[in-house]
Amino acid sequence: MFGGIPFEHFANAGGFPGGDMGGMGGPREDVDTTKLYETLGVEKDASEKEIKKAYRKLAVKHHPDKGGDEAKFKEVSAAYEILSDKEKREKYDKYGLEGVADESGGGADASDLFSMFFGGGGGRRRAGPRKGPSINHPIKVTLEDLYNGKTAKLAVTRKVIVGEAKDCAKCRGQGVVMEVRQMGMGMYQQLQRTCTACNGKGYTAKTKSERKVLEVHIDKGMRNNQKVTFSGMADEVPKMETGDVNFIIQEKEHDLFKRKGADLLAVKHLSLNQALCGFKWEFTHLDGRKMVVCTQPGEVIKPETEDNKPFMKKIPEEGMPSHGNPFVKGDLYILFRVDFPSDGELSQEVVDLLKKSLPGADEPMEYDEEEVYEVHMAPADVRNFGKGGAVSHESAYDSDDEGGQGVQCQQS
Repeated sequence: MFGGIPFEHFANAGGFPGGDMGGMGGPREDVDTTKLYETLGVEKDASEKEIKKAYRKLAVKHHPDKGGDEAKFKEVSAAYEILSDKEKREKYDKYGLEGVADESGGGADASDLFSMFFGGGGGRRRAGPRKGPSINHPIKVTLEDLYNGKTAKLAVTRKVIVGEAKDCAKCRGQGVVMEVRQMGMGMYQQLQRTCTACNGKGYTAKTKSERKVLEVHIDKGMRNNQKVTFSGMADEVPKMETGDVNFIIQEKEHDLFKRKGADLLAVKHLSLNQALCGFKWEFTHLDGRKMVVCTQPGEVIKPETEDNKPFMKKIPEEGMPSHGNPFVKGDLYILFRVDFPSDGELSQEVVDLLKKSLPGADEPMEYDEEEVYEVHMAPADVRNFGKGGAVSHESAYDSDDEGGQGVQCQQS
């Protein structure tokens, strides 16, 4: 869920009393080593199988796509991420959250996670230099990649500082210099302009380009515009913490499926025969499985629902895996379009056969053609409704009266 153990800011940051974890001499007396077990509802001596079983049950219950509590789902996922790893679990059992503070990895901020488990007021953020700008790179991935997961190797080039950066001597590290100009007798103007020696940076430093190959892990169920972050991999800037490199997921359009959240949608066109008499439809799912959709005997596919909405069916749990919990999948919805025969496509023989076979045939009607006016229909567009007839002369006169000056009559 969090792409690693995101407690990096706890270690050596003053977030906890006695926060030097470099040589863990022993746990503090007030350290909590039970909260994560309580979150999953298991005992401290629970086996790996019991922990996994408890997590699956809670993840299904609290998953946001299933109407659960998103905050509780994140808490459960974070607890499982630590306790499912043998080494991290041992550190937590001995040192609490401080024991996993030195684990690397991106994800949620440490103070947010501490607040998640202990109700706020936890670790303070580390005081230090401002963070440099981050760099965003789009990465285009197919829907198949987001369904199955994928690892892509991408090369990035960044600037790194060579040697030691020095404050600009001209502006003394301010990036700007002050100038005083005489405007007249006893009048002076003070101006501030960008330092030309350092181009407003306030420092001088030698840099070189460094090429890095990064492994970008596309987790199952990731969504469009979601980030994969590599901390501290942006360009190095003096007096600033190095920014991050973010790869932004760009989901490619799929030929068959449309995605919304963890659900998938496919549009299927049917003939009137298939809609009434049944059909079988074969397609390839995102994981390569061949699937055949079959209607049941007597099942009728309608052009639309009774409340004039698109007619849909679904295949439960055949949608996308949920990010952070791929065991839970969305549903696959199928929207049907029934294609009716064109004018003249049905022969009279077929029409007579359908009248005998289908329910609700038109009842015969007897009338005198000399007394009744028999009419036929022409194609129509609902957008033209209300625009028929000729333009009214009265309307034209009304328009002239409103917009113009009108005719004036003067009596002599």
